[in-house]
Order: sequence, then structure tokens, then C-alpha cells
Amino acid sequence: MNITQEATEVRNLPYDVFAKACPSRGTLEHVTGRWGALTLGALHEGSLRFNELRRRVDGVSEKMLSQTLHALERDGLVRRDAQPTNPPRVDYELTVLGRAVAERLVTLIEFVEGRMDDVLEARRRYDETRQDGPSKPA
Repeated sequence: MNITQEATEVRNLPYDVFAKACPSRGTLEHVTGRWGALTLGALHEGSLRFNELRRRVDGVSEKMLSQTLHALERDGLVRRDAQPTNPPRVDYELTVLGRAVAERLVTLIEFVEGRMDDVLEARRRYDETRQDGPSKPA
């Protein structure tokens, strides 16, 4: 038995995100990817229309937001509500499951934002020790 199997048994969970074939890995990628995390965080604030969401998640393209929303909807985290109006109105909101995930994510977001001075200082110290100069943002 390997460490991953032991950890799963100790947690007594039927899924193991560390196993390559586990379906939970894809959901984790959707939730923690750049656009997924930001989309869930924005929707945690309340229901938004597509363009409102796109403005809130600064920098996301229409295509990437659409793909992100489809993935989150498929995972049961986001609900798409299309109103039969002219022009059509589509609102996005978190499901109960999506709200539970987003609450945990927002806690992490707030923690990171609150510790950015420490992060920036660590980056400065790191960059000072490298001959190549400052690292480029990812």
C-alpha cells in the first residue's frame, strides 16, 4: 500500500485527488484554476449576468469565461438561469455545493490578500539572491 492509498483510507473517502484517474482531480482543477477561482469568488458576492461577471473578473476573455462557466456548471457548482426575454437574459449563480466551495475559496483569497506584504517581501529577498534579477510574473 502506498502513501496515497493510506491517506485515503485514513480519511475514509471514496475519492483520492492525488490519484491520476480520480474524477475529483478535474473538479479541483476547475475550482483552483485562475479563472475558476476568480469566477467562484465573484459569484460568491451574488448572482451576475455574463457581462457583469466578465467585468468583475478583470482580464478574462469571453471565450475563457464561457468555458469556465460550462465546466463549473457541469460540476454542479454554478447554475445558469436563462430568461426567455428579448434580448435573452442569462444569470449565473452558485448552487448550494458551489457556495460551500466558494466560501472556502474566499477564505483563502482573503488570507492571500491579507498576507501580500509578506509575499512581496519574500519575492524581493528571493530576487536579490538571484543573478538573473527579478523573476517574471507567471
